[in-house]
Amino acid sequence: MSSEKPRVLQFGRLMPWLEQQLADRYDVVLLAQQPDPKAYLAEHGGEFVAAVTSAAIGIDNAGIDAMPALKVISSFGVGLDKIDVEYAGRRGIAVGYTPDVLNDCVADTAFTLLLDVARRASEADRFVRRGAWPNDKFPLATRVSGKKLGIVGLGRIGRTIARRASGFDMEVRYHNRRPAEGVAYGYEASLVDLARWADFLVIAAAGGAESRNLVSAEVLDALGPKGFLVNIARGTVVDEPVLVQYLREKRIAGAGLDVFVDEPHVPEALFELDNVVLLPHVASATHETRQAMAELVLENLHTFFSEGRPRVAAMA
Repeated sequence: MSSEKPRVLQFGRLMPWLEQQLADRYDVVLLAQQPDPKAYLAEHGGEFVAAVTSAAIGIDNAGIDAMPALKVISSFGVGLDKIDVEYAGRRGIAVGYTPDVLNDCVADTAFTLLLDVARRASEADRFVRRGAWPNDKFPLATRVSGKKLGIVGLGRIGRTIARRASGFDMEVRYHNRRPAEGVAYGYEASLVDLARWADFLVIAAAGGAESRNLVSAEVLDALGPKGFLVNIARGTVVDEPVLVQYLREKRIAGAGLDVFVDEPHVPEALFELDNVVLLPHVASATHETRQAMAELVLENLHTFFSEGRPRVAAMA
């Protein structure tokens, strides 16, 4: 690396610690602080060799085109649905991201939601807080141990969720586009068949155009009135209006949701329902995991400038 600091354009705010580290190591401009970000990008985009963003914000192809000298994108997060990795690759731009370091916390959140919605923990908390216990009896919940867990997407996070299930003596099957290598879990080529088999269906599939509305009315019909849905992947993987309808009509037993189609906007119809647990996209939001993600964002940039590729590069 030359003594001159590489110019880095930052898309969106990041952790204060990460922003400080970036500022110490690089010549960083925060696009959001510009009076007219679009005009700034059009006028100055050619000055930047690197971009830093997050999975929630990404960088679209127009942004990539506005940066003709761009060589590397370092993204805070594991989702790549807002970065066209294939398009970046054709431009000769490397894309770094932060998988693996968040697997445990996301899997923990999946089971938090699964246990909460099945055992009605949040609903029971509300029951106690509103003073209903002295005058009423809380309804029965659903057992988790020994049940059947279907996982949609047996990637890094999906496999970690499957390992968590062993502690609850659950039988695990999964659905991918193709069978995963080196796993003993049962494979279902049909998502509908997996949903029909499962007591709990956990979505851990990647977002993007290919998986949009993958969990459709047909899948939810197969899951049925005793089945539960948990989504810690992307809101777009589920047909959200259909899910809202099925929860309102109790055509599935319940859902635990950390992600939504139009975040941070959640369908208001869900607010009045006791058979759904709602989280504000916090599956990886622990001090430990966010610090590890921030460090990997930095490492991806450092490794690119010193060795020519991010330490963890996304592949198209």
